[in-house]
Amino acid sequence: MSKQFSPFSKEELMPKPEMLEIKKQKGELFIGIPKETHLQEKRICLTPDAVAALTNQGHRIVIESKAGEGANYSDTDYSEAGAKISYDVEEAFGCSIILKVEPPSLKEIEYINPQSTLFSALQLKTQNKKYFEALAKKRITAIAFDFISDEHGVFPVVKSLSEIAGISSVLIAAELMTKNSTGNGLLFGNIGGVAPPEVVILGAGTVGEFAARSALGLGAQVKVFDSSITKLRRLQLNLGTPIFTSTIQPKTLSKALMRCDVAIGAVRGRSRTPILVSDDMVQKMKSGAIIVDVSIDSGGCFETSEITTHNSPTLIKHGVIHYGVPNIPSRYSRTASLSISNIFTPYLIDIGDEGGLENAARFDRSLQRGVYFYHGILTNKAVADWFSLPYRDINLLIF
Repeated sequence: MSKQFSPFSKEELMPKPEMLEIKKQKGELFIGIPKETHLQEKRICLTPDAVAALTNQGHRIVIESKAGEGANYSDTDYSEAGAKISYDVEEAFGCSIILKVEPPSLKEIEYINPQSTLFSALQLKTQNKKYFEALAKKRITAIAFDFISDEHGVFPVVKSLSEIAGISSVLIAAELMTKNSTGNGLLFGNIGGVAPPEVVILGAGTVGEFAARSALGLGAQVKVFDSSITKLRRLQLNLGTPIFTSTIQPKTLSKALMRCDVAIGAVRGRSRTPILVSDDMVQKMKSGAIIVDVSIDSGGCFETSEITTHNSPTLIKHGVIHYGVPNIPSRYSRTASLSISNIFTPYLIDIGDEGGLENAARFDRSLQRGVYFYHGILTNKAVADWFSLPYRDINLLIF
């Protein structure tokens, strides 16, 4: 009998010990923080304390000069924390990881080196195809902090900034109600023998909840309207006190608006915010009443709302004072910067400890959900559907 031929040697056929995956060694991060150039954007992604925490772990950080000025952090604060202060915007964008609050402009994307990692907001409704084409051309890995969500479905950065916006809306209204701001000269408080101001809030999400919490704390009478009974019930539970809540019915809403001193728009839609208050309803409001439309970022929920600026924040229509500044948290830039920094820092430390973004995203689902571009490949279905672009599941790329 002839000997059967085998393509393998005897040693190759012997059982081999199983090779376990070896965790990558801790890596050094090279982080760049350029100065924000978007109109009236004053926030910064990392505070000096966060920079110190990262540099103490061996990471390098380059910050463009005066990047923290809007949040009242000086170059000295950052240099003492271990960062390098650069007077060259291209040097900050030349790092392997770039941190920004606002998404970079097309010109700024040109400064970014190929295969870099970008952390920023995406602000999907303000983007166009050219933005994504520019990222793809540079094979950039991009993480949107407004897409990062935890295991409970909570978007930590969005929620934190929404809390700030909700509280701010009441503080802004209190300021506008004074006679010096052409208001009716009312005090936002509950004074003995004086009827408290009435506040109508449209939306029972995070912004609406924190606006209601702040207004109640100042002694106002609060009415909250939302199309979702579930949200209204959750709001009641979270506030721990009974308040007037109602689904959005034009007759009931119009009656509440006629009597209120302050109306706050805190509604979000999947695309443009739905208009819930018509021009006729605004005409019937008190002269000198205040409208703070927090929803103006996505179109506004009052028909009479228009975008204004921090320098010229109000306009008057039908005798009603309208505040329509988008990006309200930037008004309180230091608090907002602290909030963003507290969320960013653990992610950056984890990326360093895991030896890079790929390893960190493999095990951290919340970070993985924030990735919308991976080495120039679109990995987010919502973005793909919005702009009719092809995409691939990130799990097929990093595993």
